[in-house]
Amino acid sequence: MKKLIFINGTMGVGKTTTCKELTKLLPQSVFLDGDWCWYMHPFVVTDETKAMVEDNIAYVLRNFLNCSVYQHVIFCWVMHQDTIISDLLACLEGTEYKLYKFTLSCSEQALEERLQDDVNNNIRESDIIRRSLERLKLYEKMDTTKIDVSNISAQEAAKQIAVLVSKN
Repeated sequence: MKKLIFINGTMGVGKTTTCKELTKLLPQSVFLDGDWCWYMHPFVVTDETKAMVEDNIAYVLRNFLNCSVYQHVIFCWVMHQDTIISDLLACLEGTEYKLYKFTLSCSEQALEERLQDDVNNNIRESDIIRRSLERLKLYEKMDTTKIDVSNISAQEAAKQIAVLVSKN
């Protein structure tokens, strides 16, 4: 059975890097970052654009899950509420897969240091630090397997996930 792997966490925690590493570890895998569906100018969040993005994500996930080439579909996004995940999964109704849900978390200090590096390198705007720290605690309540990445690399986090996914 296909394996659908959701990896969430606040901005800057290392989701994308971890997923890229995970793709190298799991055979027949594909990676989709939900942010790719939000890469637009102007960046406008309305009910209409949210619905469009969720529909686009579900469409791509469904196509990967239905493709015989891939056994592992890895998806990351800033999914800070269980309802975001359940809404996406509702769009995949009728598609067979085994779901794995992981949250990458870290200490406030580690997150602030990572984001400050991004700000210093002009990768992110300075307001990201406040916005990301505000969301950090929301992930603690979610129904996911938690992985603390405060003191481990993305490669180490990917290895932990690969072990857990390969067990089942």
